[in-house]
Amino acid sequence: MLLMFLWNISRNINDVLVPHLKRACQLTDFQSSLVQSAFFGAYFLCALPVGYFLKKRGYQAGIVTGLCLAAVGGFLFYPAAETRFYPVFLLALFVMAAGFTFLEVSATPYVSVLGSPQTAASRLNLAAACGSLGSTLGPLLGGQLILHQQDVSEESLRGLSPDALTAFLDAEANSVKAPYLTLALFLLGLGVVIARLKLPPIQQTDSSPTRLRDVLRFRHTVLGAVAVFCYLGAEVGTVSFMIRYLKSLDLPGITEQKAATFISLYMAGVLIGRLAGAVLLRRFRAGPMLGLVSGVVVVLITVSVLSSGWVAVWSMVSVGLFTSVMYGIIFTLSIAGLGPHTEQGSSLLIMSIVGGAIVPPLMGLISDYSTIRWAFVVPLICYFYLIYYGLSGYKPAAFAKHTI
Repeated sequence: MLLMFLWNISRNINDVLVPHLKRACQLTDFQSSLVQSAFFGAYFLCALPVGYFLKKRGYQAGIVTGLCLAAVGGFLFYPAAETRFYPVFLLALFVMAAGFTFLEVSATPYVSVLGSPQTAASRLNLAAACGSLGSTLGPLLGGQLILHQQDVSEESLRGLSPDALTAFLDAEANSVKAPYLTLALFLLGLGVVIARLKLPPIQQTDSSPTRLRDVLRFRHTVLGAVAVFCYLGAEVGTVSFMIRYLKSLDLPGITEQKAATFISLYMAGVLIGRLAGAVLLRRFRAGPMLGLVSGVVVVLITVSVLSSGWVAVWSMVSVGLFTSVMYGIIFTLSIAGLGPHTEQGSSLLIMSIVGGAIVPPLMGLISDYSTIRWAFVVPLICYFYLIYYGLSGYKPAAFAKHTI
């Protein structure tokens, strides 16, 4: 649960980094969204090798390796800020996310498998609730530590002399040093502690080697991977552009720093929803619940982009409450019945987190060439797919004759 807290607080500081680095490195919406592409692209590239690593070395070694690698990524923010060279920031985020890939591939199935299969979704949502606390604090801390109390307009920047502009932009870049160096030290220390612990091993009923193509024969797992892609892409895209979206509404007093607090409120809704989901998923079937909450999210986003003022704000912020249970449900439904294929199935699902790397740039392109409101068509399409998966796609019965 502590691990989920850490990688979520780190992941959601990215939502503050997107507008901050946009200004510090003088980027377009599309370019700034590459923050998420670097971060979630690491999940896609590293998840499968991590799955094989866990087969050889075990879950505890995966957790320790992940913490140390994530710490290296945090330390790389120092040279990134010193040079104010955007690719170095992207490298730091990639390395950090590679470490978090180890953590997520290790910890998520660990929580799922250790215990009764009937309550796996509930356990995952309870653990995810701890992660949601990190997600709630991440934008709040990032906004306070990185963003300004009063926005610095583009007009005022254009009025600065070249030397003054360079000094200002350097100061913007340097503001990320303290938060990420502190996080890196904590991750490194936690890695040392966990290396000394004795964690119970997960016992497999079949020790025969498995390959990714073995998992591809499970229809509900493949469709679940698409569902993870859509869920993460939609969620990351939504919160990545939340600050830009709220600023576009031209409401009095909504600075970037205050807009970041609405991301925290969004994540607080995720926290509340996951706590409630841990109870509700013991009583109601997971698939239909996924279809229901996905439908509600489609309505909320539609209302937000078609309205204005505080209705638009609170409709978008409320999305977090209903997306809260999605990941736990999708993950549990997707690995159901995989048995010895669980590690590779988990890797496939974690690879699908690449949706967080692809959807935000698509939204950024639409925003650059149209408006930020039109960009939210992409998350809407994703949530429509989740309605399908929750009502039908998760069912493995129609594919049972093709499985082992």
